[in-house]
Amino acid sequence: MDGPDAASRALAKATRRLIPFMFVLYVVAYLDRINVGFAALQMRADLGFDDRVYGLGAGIFFVGYFLFEVPSNLLLERLGARLWIARIMVTWGLIAAAMMVVRGVATFYLLRFLLGVAEAGFFPGMILYLTYWFPAAERAHAVARFMTATAVAGVVGAPISGALLAIDGVGGLRGWQWLFLVEGLPAVVLGLAVLAYLPDGPASASWLTPEERRSLVARLGPEHAVEAHHAATLGAVLVDRRVWRLAVLYFVLVTGLYGVGLWLPQIVKGLSGLGDVMVGVVSAVPYVAAAIGMVLVGRHSDRTGERRWHVAGPAFAGALGLALVAYLRSPVAALAALSLAALGTSSTLGPFWSMPASMLRGTGAAAGIALINSIGNLGGFVGPYLIGLVKEATGSFAGGLLVLAGGLVAAGVLALARRPGSERPGG
Repeated sequence: MDGPDAASRALAKATRRLIPFMFVLYVVAYLDRINVGFAALQMRADLGFDDRVYGLGAGIFFVGYFLFEVPSNLLLERLGARLWIARIMVTWGLIAAAMMVVRGVATFYLLRFLLGVAEAGFFPGMILYLTYWFPAAERAHAVARFMTATAVAGVVGAPISGALLAIDGVGGLRGWQWLFLVEGLPAVVLGLAVLAYLPDGPASASWLTPEERRSLVARLGPEHAVEAHHAATLGAVLVDRRVWRLAVLYFVLVTGLYGVGLWLPQIVKGLSGLGDVMVGVVSAVPYVAAAIGMVLVGRHSDRTGERRWHVAGPAFAGALGLALVAYLRSPVAALAALSLAALGTSSTLGPFWSMPASMLRGTGAAAGIALINSIGNLGGFVGPYLIGLVKEATGSFAGGLLVLAGGLVAAGVLALARRPGSERPGG
């Protein structure tokens, strides 16, 4: 007989089978997105890039991402998650590896832009895919477990990136060229693996029993029903004020997240004077703090059912961390402040993404999640470019970090301004 036990078993199987695999996919994706920060430790000197050029090139990824995000995510829903996610991974892996051929400003900007175009749709596709499997009440924790990949990419990728920089000269390639090549190709391999491993949804999951498939589909059915008060089409999404409020909130959060993330190795090097390998090791510390915070905050948000303070509180903590980094001169104290900043900004993500995933349905979910993510990720352009401009003008990271801290305070206030319960269907 179908029932709650069968649905619970199906969810447990989905958690064990899907989350670890999706986690690995996102680790590789995020590493290919941020490894330019480690490559810059050598590449900037080789190619003569100043702070402004690097900041613009690091951030221009998000312009390509923005322009192609919504159409990519709509194609994902039409063609199926398995096929489209595989396409995304193969193309971005090839372009990420091609970063090794950068020879000047023009090719740097072009390949970073194309990398954003290739990856467009991946993250919101993952969030949308989770809505196919996990009920709203359990989604923040599922999203947080998946999104800890952003932190783990730093924990694992930072030392690996530092080590790859150290093989400078092998085969006639600079260390930064080896970094792009070695870290880009796994995406191609994993993209092909997606075709064999990811089902399009519970109904096509061969590893669930018929009873488990029916029970999980039945449990998710009411949440997936398109109701009159939900945004169900792209046109409805574009005039939905809830979607735009979330997009603005996410924009500010992402400005802080990538403003620091894409400059982190250079901030650490400036504070410590360490060599490239040790910069990679030390840069992993803030990502460890971020991973712990993401899991704990996401779990507590699900347990209490509260979202606003679980976004605002970490945003305020992140702002405090950034403000302290701007003033501290002790490398150890500054590293602790960077860790607080990383923990705070990253911990907002699980509770935040439970909001749009809960209030949108059907095509509205695909379009709304993509729109929020694409507009929000323009912050990934603004943050690094802003830091580069301020650094170029002042010779210091302090001014840019204080601006980002102010933005996180504004994000916390904006999160609290949301009416309690407005993230739920019908809110």
